[in-house]
Amino acid sequence: MRTQVVIVGGGPSGLLLSQLLHLRGIESVILERQTRAHVLGRIRAGVLEQGFVRLMAEAGCDRRLQAEGIPHHGTLISQDDTVLRIDFSALTGSSVVVYGQTEVTQDLYAAREAAGGGIEFSVEDVAIHDADRDTPFVTYSRDGSERRIDCDFIAGCDGFHGVSRKTIPDKVRREFEKVYPFGWLGILSETPPVSDELIYANSSHGFALCSMRNPRLSRYYVQCPITDNAADWSDEAFWTALRQRIPAEAAARLETGPSIEKSIAPLRSFVTEPMRWGRLFLCGDAAHIVPPTGAKGLNTAASDVHYLYTGLRQFYEENDAEGIDRYSERALARVWKAERFSWWLTGLLHRFPDQSEFDTRMQRAELDFLAGNEAAQKVLAENYVGLPY
Repeated sequence: MRTQVVIVGGGPSGLLLSQLLHLRGIESVILERQTRAHVLGRIRAGVLEQGFVRLMAEAGCDRRLQAEGIPHHGTLISQDDTVLRIDFSALTGSSVVVYGQTEVTQDLYAAREAAGGGIEFSVEDVAIHDADRDTPFVTYSRDGSERRIDCDFIAGCDGFHGVSRKTIPDKVRREFEKVYPFGWLGILSETPPVSDELIYANSSHGFALCSMRNPRLSRYYVQCPITDNAADWSDEAFWTALRQRIPAEAAARLETGPSIEKSIAPLRSFVTEPMRWGRLFLCGDAAHIVPPTGAKGLNTAASDVHYLYTGLRQFYEENDAEGIDRYSERALARVWKAERFSWWLTGLLHRFPDQSEFDTRMQRAELDFLAGNEAAQKVLAENYVGLPY
């Protein structure tokens, strides 16, 4: 088989790239290790920057997003019972949209299937060959048979544990990482959200986040030791911890119920450089990971897709390699800014195991400064709604 672009990974970034390329007449095949049902079962991010929303519109996949997505014109940051609202619209003229990653993935799958797009599920033993030459190819097995796809380019959208990043030789690849000494215990519950906007809570008991998927589906998180096991947390223990950490007026109106999903997410900051090696390009978690604080993971993957899609269009439509040659440089410039924002917000809102009283006072001073300084609020808002591509 031959195609123009092989996309390793059938999550939202791979699907979005494939759909955008299709609309410009550029062929691609997606290789996904899991089943379609498994990919759709992942519970992930739900806050979309305006850049992501525009890419979904360009891909022709924003009908449900526009109808069902919940615009958020601000967010709430609390320090015990003191609450500060960051007004995105007033400070930036923009907003974010709450729309779950599962819904995004469903919309993109529907578009690819309607277009007859090539998606191979349940593939095994994926290997990337000759990426540093002009004739790369990918081999894999499916249903017990060995297969090969020759191509012009390969997009590695296969996440942190995928084969794409590891294909780049150790002598070429540099990795930067910070692992945080705590995780987020998250639950999904069929209850009304406690607030119309997200609440990021800093408290003496630790961090908490109140989020939502829709008016009847809430997503809540509490900071916990990374050594904890989600199965050891009862629903009652979770709700007690959440009430302790959010402002009293929010705790008083919190509606609780059985959890329908419960898990612990580790927190890390990670970047690999470069994001291109020959004809192989890394996108999303294959190249970088951010803590979930500030909702940058999926959105940063989308900016990678923008730069790669633009570069491939330039190559095929104008016979100009400038876009793909500068892909890594452009993507990393934005990635590191997103990493900075997530790192800063994580440090501002969490309790660290070795945190001193001085550190706690510094957090308090930073939050007090933020509350009284519009310029600081604007910087936060600009980062939250999404820096320009």
